[in-house]
Amino acid sequence: MSKRPKFRLFLLVALVAGALSSSAQQIPRQKLDRLYQSAVADYEAGRYAEAAVALEGVLPYATRSFEVHELLGMVYASLSDDAKAVEQLKIAAQLKPDSAAARTNLGAALLHAGKAALAGEQFREALRLEPNSYDANHNLGELYIRTGRLAEARPLLEEAQRIKPDSYENSYDLAMTDFQLGQLDAARQTIHALLKLQDSAELHNLLAQVEEKGGNFVAAANEYEKAAHMEPSEDNLFDWGSEMLLHRTYEPAIAIFEQGVQRYPKSPRLLIGLGLSLYSRGKYDDAVKALLSAAALTPSDARCYLFLSKAYDSSPTQADEVIQAFKRYAELEPQNARAQYYYAMSLWKGKRVEDETLDLKMIQSLLQKSIALDDTLPEAHVQLGNLYSDQHNYTESISQYERALQLNPNLSDAHYRLGTDYVHVGQKDRAKQEFAIYQKLRAEHLAEVEKERAEVRQFVYSSKSMGAEAQ
Repeated sequence: MSKRPKFRLFLLVALVAGALSSSAQQIPRQKLDRLYQSAVADYEAGRYAEAAVALEGVLPYATRSFEVHELLGMVYASLSDDAKAVEQLKIAAQLKPDSAAARTNLGAALLHAGKAALAGEQFREALRLEPNSYDANHNLGELYIRTGRLAEARPLLEEAQRIKPDSYENSYDLAMTDFQLGQLDAARQTIHALLKLQDSAELHNLLAQVEEKGGNFVAAANEYEKAAHMEPSEDNLFDWGSEMLLHRTYEPAIAIFEQGVQRYPKSPRLLIGLGLSLYSRGKYDDAVKALLSAAALTPSDARCYLFLSKAYDSSPTQADEVIQAFKRYAELEPQNARAQYYYAMSLWKGKRVEDETLDLKMIQSLLQKSIALDDTLPEAHVQLGNLYSDQHNYTESISQYERALQLNPNLSDAHYRLGTDYVHVGQKDRAKQEFAIYQKLRAEHLAEVEKERAEVRQFVYSSKSMGAEAQ
């Protein structure tokens, strides 16, 4: 989909005599015409500031000139002065209310100014005036895409396609719309036809998304690879590496993300992708290093800390660096329950009660703060229960385990620890029940594996969305 509004340029060779004000007698008609034509030349050459100066000199003497207001509005739009652009294009549309081009230009300026509803009114009027116009159908269809009205966008884009079948932009929008509507065969057909006209990386990337959604994972990976080779952008490398990661081909994923990080060393999502791939392959030390680098680049990105906490579970050798990262996160996000939880656990992991540097009071305080901020975080309840249990405070630990299991009855370790504490307080029957549940859940460990896969998918899809929005 196009990223900027488009304007249609319709200019006359000379100013219309009836549009000149009486004050124009003070300046020769020929000079006004020359100024206007100079502005046209400057606009077409991309010299927008010079065009604005020329037109602002003409405007007081041509207050009723459609052409002057129209061109000045487009000049202001090119200078990103949305308010002035809308003002001038609105006057032009009032001077020629039956001009579809004027309506189109005003709609484009309104859309760029963030006024989608008003833009829609102008685009619909342009379509009414010129129902067989490519621009009128395409612009309104594209507006509907931007505002999430895909079903309404499709027939407009299809009509624009009929009018101008060789339009790359409209064909791409139509394919993307079909993809988002789940009409994969139609999207695939449009993309293949468009590839014959223009073989581009973004088309291969879109085709990869279509194949991925259709369950054709090998075809999707091949298309992502083509896109990345044609245009090794951050997005294309991330998409290719993510496809490998999602389908657990970890060695290729590592190689792709390493290539991406080499090209884009300041990309947090490539570093997180690399960290996830290394973690999934069992290379925990390297995973921690990659995730620490990502955390340094985006200290408030929650996704990074989720996976850093997992990698740190298996590799506590870089404790000082990890603790500092989680401390920084907790300080940046004092009202974030997970930030406090992660900091508490980073302090606790890899140390034991006999370690003089272990501050159990601080860890307890952080866990209590985490629960106070969000009582529905089962992990915090489990860990606070563990802390109480290690101190033989079984009344408090049992309470925490029970709360955790209310929130998530599938926490196998919580059932085991709760059973152990029941033994300590003499409730052997209840302990037996908890141990039985623990054994059953351990046999069903695939649920935890699927949870991790879901977390990876969530990271990939959210990162793709953020990348698209940033374009």
